Amino acid sequence: MLIVDDSRAQRLVLEAGLRDQGLTIFHASSGAEALDLCAQVDIDLVLSDWMMPGMTGIEFCRALRAMPSDRYVYFILLTSKSDKGAVAEGLDVGADDFLTKPPAADELRARINAGDRVLAMERALRGNNALLTEALDRLRAVHDSLNRDLNEARALQQSLLRDSEHVYDEGRINLLLRSSGHVGGDMVGFFDISPGVTGLYAFDVSGHGVASALLTARLSGSLSSNQPGQNIAIVATPHGPIGRPPAQVAVVLNRMLLTQIDTERYLTLAYAEIDRANGRVRLVQAGHPHPLILHEDGSFTALGDGGLPIGLLDSAHWSGIETTLRPGERLLLVSDGVTECPDPQGIELGQAGLERILRGLAGLQGADLLTALIWELGRWHGNDDFPDDISLALFDYGFGL
Repeated sequence: MLIVDDSRAQRLVLEAGLRDQGLTIFHASSGAEALDLCAQVDIDLVLSDWMMPGMTGIEFCRALRAMPSDRYVYFILLTSKSDKGAVAEGLDVGADDFLTKPPAADELRARINAGDRVLAMERALRGNNALLTEALDRLRAVHDSLNRDLNEARALQQSLLRDSEHVYDEGRINLLLRSSGHVGGDMVGFFDISPGVTGLYAFDVSGHGVASALLTARLSGSLSSNQPGQNIAIVATPHGPIGRPPAQVAVVLNRMLLTQIDTERYLTLAYAEIDRANGRVRLVQAGHPHPLILHEDGSFTALGDGGLPIGLLDSAHWSGIETTLRPGERLLLVSDGVTECPDPQGIELGQAGLERILRGLAGLQGADLLTALIWELGRWHGNDDFPDDISLALFDYGFGL
C-alpha cells in the first residue's frame, strides 16, 4: 500500500490507523515521487491526499492510470471537498473511493478492507484470464494442427480422383469433385474393365467430415484398379476380365458395408459400364440422382427409378438399366449436392432445375460444361459456398471420332 501526502505527520497518522491490517506500507511526499515508486514496486492500493503542491492527487491519479500495467491499483482520494462536482472529477480520472479528512480510524480500515476485497476479485479474475488465455493458446495450436492435417487430407482425397479429363479414341471422360468442407463423402472416377470397356462411377457417402472421407477412400480403392480381385466391378474369366453386372456391383458393395465395415453410414451410387465401341451402357442407380443422357438436340433422358441407397438393408436388391448412346450424346452422373442445392429462400434446385440449367448450356462440352454448371449452381444458391459436396462425371460419346 502507498500513502501519498506532502505532510509527513499526516502520513504517519494514517499509517498508525492501519497498523493492525498486516499491510506493507510505502510513503511518498508528492505525486511525482509516488509515480517513481509505482514504477519500481508493485503497488496494489493507494491512499492519496487531493491537495498537494506541484502535482495534485487528481493529477497523480490520472498519471497513474496512464501507466502501462497488467494489474489494477485501487485508488482512494483523501479530500476535504464534498461537492458533487469534485467527486465526479475524481471518479472521472479513475479514483475508486473517497475519504473525508481527517478520516476516522474505523472508517479508514473499512474502506481499505473494501479495496482489498475488490483487489482479491481482480487477482482471481486475472488468474482465470491467464488460465483462459493459456487454454485458448493451446486450442489455437490444436486447431492449427487439425487445419494443417485437414488440408493435407483434402489434397490426399483429391489425389484419389484420377485424371479430371481422359480421352479415348471413342470418347472423353471429365470429372469434377468439390467438397463443401475440407474433406467430404463424394467421389467420382473411372477404370478400364477390358479393351474398349470402361466403368464410370459416382457415389456419395452419408454425412460429412473425416469419417465420411475415410469410408470414401476405402470404397474408392474398391473401384479404382483395373485388375480382377482388386476391383469389385471386374470378374476374371478364362477369356479375360469382364464387368460384373452393375446391379450386382451394388449388391457386393451393400454386403461389404453391412458385413466388413463397422459403420452406420450408407451411400448412394450411380455406376455405368460403357462399351465404347458401340455405345452400349449397363447401369445401376442406387439412391443417387437420376443419371442423364444429354441428346444432341438439347433434350434429356433421365435413367433409373431411384433405387435404395447402399448399406441400409441386407435383403436390398437393384435392377439393372440398359441403354445405348449415339455418337454425340453424353452420359452425366451428378450427386445430390447439385439437385438438393437450395436457393436463398431454401428452395431446392431439383431434377427439373438441373435440366433447366443444362438446356442453357447445351452448346458446351467436357470440362467447359461442368465448370459452367457449377457457375450456374452458384448463381442459383447465391454464392459458391455450397452446403453439400458436389461431384460430376461426364462421358462424351463420339468425341474424337
